Amino acid sequence: MLHRGQSTDGQGGGELAVPMAWLYAEYIADELLRSGDLMPPTSFEFRAGRDALALTVFLSDTEGELSGIRVVTQLETWLSLTAYDQPWQDWVGDRMAELTAEAAAAGAGVPTPDLDLAAAAWRWLEETELLAPDLNAVPGGATGEEDGPKVWTPAWQLGLPLGHLAISLF
Repeated sequence: MLHRGQSTDGQGGGELAVPMAWLYAEYIADELLRSGDLMPPTSFEFRAGRDALALTVFLSDTEGELSGIRVVTQLETWLSLTAYDQPWQDWVGDRMAELTAEAAAAGAGVPTPDLDLAAAAWRWLEETELLAPDLNAVPGGATGEEDGPKVWTPAWQLGLPLGHLAISLF
C-alpha cells in the first residue's frame, strides 16, 4: 500500500497520499462499536457512533501516529472526551481548526486527505438529523421506547453517547 510521499509511477511525480491516520481511527471506532454489539452495523445510528468515535480517536492523536499498542492506553482519554458533561462539539471544532492551521503553516496549501475525511465526517454528524426517542419527554405517556415521542436529533448527539458506551463496554 502506498503511503504519503511515495510515488505511484516510480519517477517521483503523481504522489498518492493515503489517509492512513483517518482509516485507522475509523477502523478502531468500528471495532469498538462492533464488539459492543449496540446497534446493527448497517444503521445510521451505528454510522453516527462510528464517525463520532473516529473523530475522537483521530483528533486526540497529538503525536500524529496511532500505534496498535497505544490503543489500549488511549481508552481512558477517549472515555473522558466522550463523557456526557464534556464540550465535545467545541473540542472537535477547535482541534479541526488547529489541524487545518498546522497544515497551512506547513505549506501544504490544502488539508491532508486524513483531515479531508475527518471534515467530511464532522459535516455529516453536524448536518444530519436522526429521529430518536425524546429523552426529555414527560414520562408515563407511552409504554415503550417505540411508542414514545420522538424528536429530530443531530447525528453527533446520538453517536457520541453510543461511542462512549462502546468504549466503556470494551
